[in-house]
Amino acid sequence: MSAISYYTAEGLKKLREELDYLKSVMRPKASADIAEARDKGDLSENAEYDAAKEAQGMLEMRIAKLEEVHSNARLIDETHLDVSKVLVLSNVKIKNQSNGMELKYRLVAESEADLKTGKISVTSPIGKGLLGKKVGDIAEITVPNGVLKFEIMEISRD
Repeated sequence: MSAISYYTAEGLKKLREELDYLKSVMRPKASADIAEARDKGDLSENAEYDAAKEAQGMLEMRIAKLEEVHSNARLIDETHLDVSKVLVLSNVKIKNQSNGMELKYRLVAESEADLKTGKISVTSPIGKGLLGKKVGDIAEITVPNGVLKFEIMEISRD
């Protein structure tokens, strides 16, 4: 059994869209590829058929995994989250105490993390270190190359 995963409405929508795409577009394509390869003759010496069957198996594994994740997915209700401290779905402005650099992050579920868009996972070292902190607190976060100190400058929600 898989662990429960928490999603924003956007993240859950993306998960559903990917699952629908795999089922409605990729699954029929995989079946068509197998049928086409089967029509090419002797199956015992047909590498194209073997490759198509293997691709179908990988696709079915991916669909099964996404269905399991989807069945254990929970939507986060942002209206009940405390805005005075850092929680999942918080937008956090932090200041690195060693170099004065200010950064903005949004804490999200692990499956939605994307550093390029400023979304970090609550299970990442920085995410864990920021959770529960309030404006003005100093978060001391142990990372692989030492300890980082961040001051919480601002907490907001979208």
